[in-house]
Amino acid sequence: MTESVTDSGGAGAPVAAGDSGQRGPARFWAVFAVIATGTAVVSLDMFIVNVAIPSIGRSFGTADLASLSWVLNAYAIVFAALLVPAGRAADLIGRRTAFLAGMVIFGLASAACAAAPDVWVLVVARVVQAAGGALLMPASLGLLLAAAPAARRVAMIRAWTSVSGAAAALGPVLGGALAAASWHWVFLVNVPVVIVAVAAGLRYLPAERASRAGVAQGEAQLRQEALPDAVGALLFTLAIGALAFGLVKADAWGWSSPGLVGSLLAAAALLALFARRSARHPAPVIEPQLLRQPVFATATAANVVFGIAFGAMLLMVTLWCQDVWHWSALKTGLAVAPGPLLVPFWSIAAGPIARRAGPGPVAAVGCACFAAGCVFWRLNLALTPDYATRMLPGMLLTGTGVGLTLPSLVSAGVSAVPPQRFATGSGVVTMARQVGIVLGIAILVTVLGQPRGGAVLPAYQHATVVLAAVAATAGLVALLLIPASRAGRAGSQLTAGTAGRG
Repeated sequence: MTESVTDSGGAGAPVAAGDSGQRGPARFWAVFAVIATGTAVVSLDMFIVNVAIPSIGRSFGTADLASLSWVLNAYAIVFAALLVPAGRAADLIGRRTAFLAGMVIFGLASAACAAAPDVWVLVVARVVQAAGGALLMPASLGLLLAAAPAARRVAMIRAWTSVSGAAAALGPVLGGALAAASWHWVFLVNVPVVIVAVAAGLRYLPAERASRAGVAQGEAQLRQEALPDAVGALLFTLAIGALAFGLVKADAWGWSSPGLVGSLLAAAALLALFARRSARHPAPVIEPQLLRQPVFATATAANVVFGIAFGAMLLMVTLWCQDVWHWSALKTGLAVAPGPLLVPFWSIAAGPIARRAGPGPVAAVGCACFAAGCVFWRLNLALTPDYATRMLPGMLLTGTGVGLTLPSLVSAGVSAVPPQRFATGSGVVTMARQVGIVLGIAILVTVLGQPRGGAVLPAYQHATVVLAAVAATAGLVALLLIPASRAGRAGSQLTAGTAGRG
C-alpha cells in the first residue's frame, strides 16, 4: 500500500505508507544533492571562467578586454533572457524533465567550449551552454521547493542560494588551478560532473504528479497555457546585448559617437517592444502581474542593481591580480576565494535575523558591507603587491555583503509568488541578477578602458568608487522592501476579508 506525499508545490513521489519517516528524509537529501550539483555546476561556470579570461586571451592572441568580455557576457545575457521562459517551460513540461535536459545540453556545450578554435566560436558555444543552464536552474529550485515541507521552504531557498555562494568560492580556486594547466580544462571539468548528476537524477528525482484536487487543478491550468514567448525572449536578449555592446564600446567610440548612441537607442526600442509584447502575450517572459506584487518587484529591482556591483567586482579583482600584480591564475583564484567562502556562512546566519527584522534591512546591511569593501580598496590598493593589508579586508567585506544580500533578496522575491509559479518566480529573480552582472561587466570595461603606466591605479580607484556607489544604491532599493512587505500583507488581508464577505 502506497500513498503520494506532496506539498503545495505540486510534486509528489510514491512513498510506502508508514515508511516516510525513515526513507523520506534520506530521499529528500538525495534530491537536494542532485539539485545542488546542477546548480553548482552552472554557478561555477560564471566564476571559474573569470579567472581564465587572461589565459584565454593569450591563447587566442588577443588582449582586447572588450572582445574577451563577451565570453562572460554572452553566457550571462542568454542565461538571463532564457531563465523565465525556461522556468515557465519547467512548470509546463515538468521540472524533472527540464532539469535533466538542461544538464545534458550544458554538458555537451561545455565540451564544445573546450574544443573552440577561436574566441568567437567559444562565445557561440557559451550561448548554447547558457541555454542549458537556464533550463535547469529554475527547474532546480522548483523541484526543491516542491520536495521540501512548506515550513522549510525559506530555509531551502537560502540553502539553494548558498550553493551558488559555495560555487563562487570554489570557482576562482578551481579555475586558477585548471587554467594553470590549460584553460580548456575549465570547461572539460563540467563533463564528468554532468554525467554523474544526470545518472543520479534519473534515479532520485521524483516524477511529478498531483494528488490533491487543488494541486491537480493548478497543474492542469498551467498545461493549458500558451508556450513561453520565444519572440519576447529574443527581443530581451537583443536589448540587453545592444545595451552591453554600447557600454563596452563606449571608451573606444566616445560617449557622443553615432555607434554608441545607436546602440543605446536600439536597446531602448527593443525594450519598449519587449514590454509591449509582454503586456499582450498569454505567456510573457516577465508576467506583468508578478511585477505588480510589491515585494516581488522590489526584490527584483534590488537584484538588478546589486548584480551590477557584484559582477563588476569579481572581474575587477581578477584583472587587478593578474594584469597589475602579475599573479598566476592559481594565485589569483586563491586570493579571490576568501570573500565567496563567507557567503554560505552569512546566508545561513542571516536567516533568523531576516525572519525577525525582514529581508530588507538584512539586504541593506549587506549592501553597506559590500560598499565598505570597495571603499577600502579605493583607499588602500597599490601597485606593489600586499595581499594581507591591501586586498584581503576588502574581499572579506564584499563576501559578507554578498552573503547577506543575495539570499535575502532571492528568498523575499520567490516567497512572494504562489507555489505553482515557483520556477517562474525564481527565474525572474535570478534573471534580474544576471542582467545586473552583464551590465556590471560592461560598465567595468568602460570605466577601466585600456590604462597604461601611471594611469592604471587611478583607473581602478575610479572603478571602486563606482562600485561602492552602485552597492549603496542597491541598499536603498532593498530598504523599500520594508513598506513593500507591509503593503503586501495589507493587500493579502484585504483580499481575504473581501473573500470572506463574499
